[in-house]
Amino acid sequence: MTALSPEHATMPVLGRLSPYATRDEQVAHIAEVARQIRIQDLLLVHHAGAGHIGGDFSAVDVLATLYGAVLNVTPEAVDDPERDRFILSKGHVAGALYTTLVAFGFLEVAELATFLKPLSRLNGHPNRTKVPGVEANTGPLGHGLPIAVGHAISAKLDVSRRRTYVLTGDGELQEGSNWEAMMAASQYELDSLTVIVDRNRLQQGATTRETNDLDPLDQKAAAFGFAVVEVNGHDHGELLDVLSSAPFRPGKPTFVIAHTHKGHPISFMADNVAWHHKVPNEEQLAQALDELSLAAPSTSS
Repeated sequence: MTALSPEHATMPVLGRLSPYATRDEQVAHIAEVARQIRIQDLLLVHHAGAGHIGGDFSAVDVLATLYGAVLNVTPEAVDDPERDRFILSKGHVAGALYTTLVAFGFLEVAELATFLKPLSRLNGHPNRTKVPGVEANTGPLGHGLPIAVGHAISAKLDVSRRRTYVLTGDGELQEGSNWEAMMAASQYELDSLTVIVDRNRLQQGATTRETNDLDPLDQKAAAFGFAVVEVNGHDHGELLDVLSSAPFRPGKPTFVIAHTHKGHPISFMADNVAWHHKVPNEEQLAQALDELSLAAPSTSS
């Protein structure tokens, strides 16, 4: 199987379903969007020769659910003051965000071929002044959640119904700035804020337990004043139900622990710390694409 570069790849703008779609239709649609995002992300990283494919793949299902059915934001209204805000705090998985933005019409698929190239606006970390749909420059870990708290405070001061969602890595939670921000979120009763933790239990080179154990994460977040919910981070139905239902307690920000697997669902990548920023070779790319093709929904009657 010959690998396709992003210049030759195609990706449909799948967008969102009608608000009148049933839950089952939404879940099936989000699952297909996530599959397409993973295919494009594989091509992106392979073509660029760099990226963070393991963390990308643990986060894709959360991203597909947020943009597919939860966030109140569209390509036509990226500057609408009343849009929801999404901040990718684990900014090193920018590849997953860019491919998600393509799937929902914020970017053209052809631009993915410029990822990490000189003068490209698709840098290794997202840039809010260059990329439509990006709300914050993130890269230094631990910065996204404090920025999200600022957005949520702004919404409260404006008496606005807009919501703020932030996706963090679990290794990233070892940064103290996150916990300072969580104290502020609780203090100001920011129930418009939803923190989502990509709980894949791996970081660069080791497990989180080996580095700085976060457990019991649910109890720690609750002690900081959050309403805590745990979810299978690869189950689109669970994600849809949880993320569209926040806040769970008036006056309390929401803390969603999304249990995920780095590299999911690729057999040789899943739960393998080596794939934090490894690049698939031709053979590995072909196998991964084949595995994703087998996950396509059946069209038989």
